[in-house]
Amino acid sequence: MPHDPEFVAETRAWLGRAEKDLRAADVLRRAQPPLLDDALYHCQQSVEKALKGFLAWHGRTFRKTHNLSELGQGALEAAPDLADIVHRAASLTAYAWRFRYPGEPEPASPGEVEVALAQAREVLDAILARLPDEVRRGL
Repeated sequence: MPHDPEFVAETRAWLGRAEKDLRAADVLRRAQPPLLDDALYHCQQSVEKALKGFLAWHGRTFRKTHNLSELGQGALEAAPDLADIVHRAASLTAYAWRFRYPGEPEPASPGEVEVALAQAREVLDAILARLPDEVRRGL
């Protein structure tokens, strides 16, 4: 039986943006010179949007937040088996603001970006694996 087209469309919209953020992070890390700070921001954004898409699919409301721990808790109510992945990715929360404003934060390292990219990809893949084909199709 097909799912509600509105849920499918909303979920696909969130996950499509999550995928674009992940692609942007990869492009930015390979730029010459690399834009590592911006790549980390997009890793955080990818996880945030993937979690929001998963919450939307399950009809759970969420407030406007960048806090991956908070969003992850909501996702765990629907899929407790995501706990390890969600807890590891929560560390990406700080990238929502760490490099976005003037100041003197310690610069990002290539290794930091590699870890963040792997975590973001793991979250997106895990969420996609828990959704029906009609949501995943074309992403």
